[in-house]
Amino acid sequence: MRAVQISHLDGPTAARVVDLDEPSGDDMVIIDVHAAGVAFPDVLQSRGLYQHKPELPFVPGGEAAGVVRSAPAGAHVRAGDRVAALTMLNGAMAQVIALPAAQVFKLPDVVSFEAGAGLLFNDLTVLFALTTRGKLSEGATVLVHGAAGGIGTSALRLAAPLGASRVIAVVSTEAKAEVAQAAGATDTVLAEGFRGAVAELTGGKGVDLVLDPVGGDRFTDSLRSLAPGGKLLVVGFTGGEIPTVKVNRLLLNNIDVVGVGWGAWVMSHPGELQRQWDVLEQLLASGTVPAPQPEVFALEDAADALSALENRTAAGKVVLRLLG
Repeated sequence: MRAVQISHLDGPTAARVVDLDEPSGDDMVIIDVHAAGVAFPDVLQSRGLYQHKPELPFVPGGEAAGVVRSAPAGAHVRAGDRVAALTMLNGAMAQVIALPAAQVFKLPDVVSFEAGAGLLFNDLTVLFALTTRGKLSEGATVLVHGAAGGIGTSALRLAAPLGASRVIAVVSTEAKAEVAQAAGATDTVLAEGFRGAVAELTGGKGVDLVLDPVGGDRFTDSLRSLAPGGKLLVVGFTGGEIPTVKVNRLLLNNIDVVGVGWGAWVMSHPGELQRQWDVLEQLLASGTVPAPQPEVFALEDAADALSALENRTAAGKVVLRLLG
């Protein structure tokens, strides 16, 4: 089979397409992979900067979509099923993968393989962030940073169906504002000076939730943009800098800073991954939440796909097409 492999830690340009032996395992679900997701942790791993450091050489990628080739007796999927799957950390950017059945999910017919490979990490993270951690209430106003990126566009697609009445997207350019509007933003503001723009949009009240996968120097103004009792959901730090919190700000308006560690949560809560997928699958199958529209790269262009994330030129989720 063909697969993407990283053999040295020089960043995205280290990604090469190689021939590897196909995996096997009688107790595993064997999947012919049509598409694989590309995520920011893959970029960090290509430079040795992620907390999980796989042994070199390694195949990157934590999510995939394809068709089941074989499955063990008693599994909830069988040969021929269209599925999405989580490797969780590595191995997805290969034409064949083998996974435990608990990490494989039936993909609704209305969702393409490319979309299916691009929704597990982002959509499940956002679902967890907005509901379990953010306690999103009906009629709430949500502010989304990095709104044209993978997590951002997932938040824009999911927030309204989960109860938000207004979803404000923070973007860096007018071109990215168009991406955010297409994903479901009710309002868009530029990152430069977003605090004043948000205050004007909300009549000075502020927002109920801020979803922030960026971090960096906008963090304090995010806190200042919260309405009394609001929550800032910390999802990641694609901006590079990990901000600090002056806790007196939390006292002033009774606001919360809430960590969103989706991976750690599902790994420590048996059955939670399937429960979250059941909620998301129903939303997708019914058309309540539209499938993502990822930016698709050919397998041979894996280095370019990783670079698009690192350079922040990608619009929405990035996926690789491996078969089909």
